[in-house]
Amino acid sequence: MNKNDGDSIWTRTINAAQNRLKQFTKLWSIQTLTDLPDRLNNLWQWLIGSYWFIPTACVIVGILLAPLLVAIDQHFDRETVKEISFAFTGDDEAARAIMTAIAGAVLGVAGTTFSITIAVLSMASSQFGPRLLRNFLTDTPNQFVLGAFIGTFSYSLLVLKSIHKSDVAFGVPQLAVTFAIIMAIICALLLVYFVQHMVHAIQASHVIQNASNDAIANIYYWYNDRCDIQHQRDAEHHDIEQFQNWPAMPIYSPNSGYLQQIYLESLIALSQDYGGVVQMHVNLGNYVTDKNVIGYFYQRPESHPNNQQKTATPHLAVIPRAPDGLFWQRLAGCLRLEQRLAHSNDIAYSLGQMTEIAVRALSPGINDPKTAVNCVQSLTSCLSIMMRRQPPSPYHFHIPQSETNDSSENTIKQKRLAILALVTHIPKISDFINVSLGEIRRYAAADLMVLKALCQAMVNLNYARVNSAQQQTLLHELHLIQRAGEENLNYQELVDDLVAMCEQAKQFILDNDAQHKHFNYVSEFEADIRQALQTQSS
Repeated sequence: MNKNDGDSIWTRTINAAQNRLKQFTKLWSIQTLTDLPDRLNNLWQWLIGSYWFIPTACVIVGILLAPLLVAIDQHFDRETVKEISFAFTGDDEAARAIMTAIAGAVLGVAGTTFSITIAVLSMASSQFGPRLLRNFLTDTPNQFVLGAFIGTFSYSLLVLKSIHKSDVAFGVPQLAVTFAIIMAIICALLLVYFVQHMVHAIQASHVIQNASNDAIANIYYWYNDRCDIQHQRDAEHHDIEQFQNWPAMPIYSPNSGYLQQIYLESLIALSQDYGGVVQMHVNLGNYVTDKNVIGYFYQRPESHPNNQQKTATPHLAVIPRAPDGLFWQRLAGCLRLEQRLAHSNDIAYSLGQMTEIAVRALSPGINDPKTAVNCVQSLTSCLSIMMRRQPPSPYHFHIPQSETNDSSENTIKQKRLAILALVTHIPKISDFINVSLGEIRRYAAADLMVLKALCQAMVNLNYARVNSAQQQTLLHELHLIQRAGEENLNYQELVDDLVAMCEQAKQFILDNDAQHKHFNYVSEFEADIRQALQTQSS
């Protein structure tokens, strides 16, 4: 390595530290305090997503416990310790031997645990996909087991340092050594638990279930279980149909990367301060390059009635102004862009994990259609929850402070003032079906088992549909499943079987009373067998 290489590494390290410092500064800026819970949640997700956080916390606990228990030992009655049956009462040589054995044993087991974890990560990356690695890295039991081993090692070293000869008063910290013995026994039990946990963690069904739980949690975050009547009244705002006719200025991406988070409250405050409406054309998980147009800022006309509304300061009106340098700086703080896809509240990312497992299971190297069918069933459960719940609204409003302080009685008598401030891009249920079940269909075009599972999925989703648009989406996907089988299945008998199931599913979905009936596909061969058995019995 020459001097220039060393300088470049040092420069990159300084630049990375400066970027982290800027992100931390944005976290506590005045304009972003409204989104502070979301920003703190992102910080917490980043911490637990790193493999060092919990083990480091355990090491710190061990470092703090060692001097604490030693100090307690110095003020504890020795005769009382001897009355405790399981307490250590040996001399300094025995204590030193025990602490040395514990420190060496737990450090060796920690190395073994780390090696097993690396082997599991390597296998998971090849079998389930690299995007599933985070689920293993953020597995709290794995981190806690490794942290318990390293924390016990740190604790044992510090206690070993405090053991003096027996001729010195309070030379053997008996309670501290007793606690170390207890921790060594716990570490032995944790090792057994770790092996059992890893055996279950690498099973495909367990990985799919974890990805499904993650997707359902994101669905509950975005989709409401009931309709917001007040928001629907706000959505009748006249600006919704008129704002696109206002003077517009394109919004460029501050840098390249994957859009991981949009801080809505900060964008609402920004658009209100500049007297306009921000419309975003990108969604979470989208990749944008530097200076891409990701939306538009529509500036309200000067004669617009909302510009005359008084703010918190009396006799002060909102004056529209063109975006300036401060506008772009604040906009960059409203968006979180990462160079790689990471955990967020993106529903498509969570569904994509199960889709990736299914696609890899259908590859010639793995050839595990049963796993793909399990992914289809889990995706069906997630999509059915989305279809039954209220989707998020793309319209976001600024509610003046005076309006939020009004009593409920005044709110009923007078319509609440809601100023349109932000319009986001919300994917439809058809988009989620296309990027999940549709992606599996494209890779399973020659597999009858998976195609029939996709056909059954359309029937199961029909039980959750709430409008005709969802019905048309299911019929369209059913048609694509049928075409995929007709063009790729090897035998005509297999094609006829799939076509028959698709036709029965189509008739079932078109039935207005289908949600109160049970769907059971009966092939032509099974129908002939049943008829023959009935003929013989009669």
